[in-house]
Amino acid sequence: MSEHKGYKGKIHDFLISNKVDIGDLVKVTSELTYSGILMPRYESGDENHIVLKLKSGYNIGIEVEKIEKIEKIGEGQSKIESSETVEKDKKLPKILLLSTGGTIASKVDYRTGAVTPALSASELYEAVPEIAKIANVDAEVLFSEYSENLQPQHWFEIAKKLDSVAESDYTGIIIAHGTDTMHYTSSFLSFALSGFPIPIALVGSQRSSDRPSSDAALNLIAATKFLTESKTKGIYVIMHNDSSDDAIACHKGTRVRKNHTSKRGAFETVGDNPAFIISEDKILKNMNEEFFKSDKYEPKLNLDSKVALVKYHPGYDPRQIKDLADLGFGAIIFEGTGLGHVGNTMYEVIKHAKEQGLFLGMTSQCIDGRVSMTVYDSGRDLLELGIVPLENMIPETALVKAMWAYGNSSNADEIKELMLRDIASEFSFE
Repeated sequence: MSEHKGYKGKIHDFLISNKVDIGDLVKVTSELTYSGILMPRYESGDENHIVLKLKSGYNIGIEVEKIEKIEKIGEGQSKIESSETVEKDKKLPKILLLSTGGTIASKVDYRTGAVTPALSASELYEAVPEIAKIANVDAEVLFSEYSENLQPQHWFEIAKKLDSVAESDYTGIIIAHGTDTMHYTSSFLSFALSGFPIPIALVGSQRSSDRPSSDAALNLIAATKFLTESKTKGIYVIMHNDSSDDAIACHKGTRVRKNHTSKRGAFETVGDNPAFIISEDKILKNMNEEFFKSDKYEPKLNLDSKVALVKYHPGYDPRQIKDLADLGFGAIIFEGTGLGHVGNTMYEVIKHAKEQGLFLGMTSQCIDGRVSMTVYDSGRDLLELGIVPLENMIPETALVKAMWAYGNSSNADEIKELMLRDIASEFSFE
């Protein structure tokens, strides 16, 4: 097996001639002198650069033509070493850690040089031994996927696993999850597991654990602290509150969006403050009402993914709506403009979709505020056509709720009632 994965051509020959392998600690003399671990390259990378991971945690590329000398100065590690077994304190509460993948459960792939979801849940526990002082953790891997690869069927599998431990002695449950689609998963679990008797925290990280600015450890520690001390129920997303390490935000799982691509404080509660703020010495509660509107645990795990989220824009081809109706979709959630509008070019196909029995719901493209379809004639026209305004429900949450409602009922009136019923704080009344 090659020890120079991702390197080819002249750069491959260069490394061989200097007896340097991936994972070695090397000293490179170029325009400047650098010391670091020789990293693998992407298989599609060029033949002109080597990649070093510096002590700071960041990677740099160095042009081979400018290298005067490269020498091996130590052995590197190609894998994470297991830590010593953590002794469990029987006096501490128990939590369950389920891993689904994502950056929080990632390490460097020595095939491509990419960060990949490869860590096990137990390795996560080992990587953050501080949580052993807060709780006894049982760890289990459900999937090892980037969150963009998770599909509604994965939500169902997560819900089944959670339902199986609803009557356990766990104080709470952590789900390690990629950040890109975490708010979709948290929404589904909120509806499918309404009234779940212990708190559930979805936790991710924006930056992998090999970076000095990683948020993985602090997010996990905060989630563990929250689950063991908050004495609450609900489905929450726990991530950095902002760019600092001073506070971690706990967001309601149905009122949260990822609003930045890379910041550690990427997640925000829409229309309100986070439900809780977690700091080193306290947990500040901001929410005034219970997350679940019913105390009774009533799991409804089914879903039907034949639901569409349509973002209306000028020039939108109405035939796409007709296609959805003709393909047997059960519901369409419109992400309309302003107070909840779409152009009059859509009216005929909306009428057709309604005649086909689809549930048609209206949300807004605006980040904040409520749908109000009685203000303008266009809104009133859409009401006449049978579109249901969904107040200030987040479009992604509305999509997931419609999948859940459509999966648990085939009755149009019941689906409408479910969509308008506040089940898991999906409506904000602030």
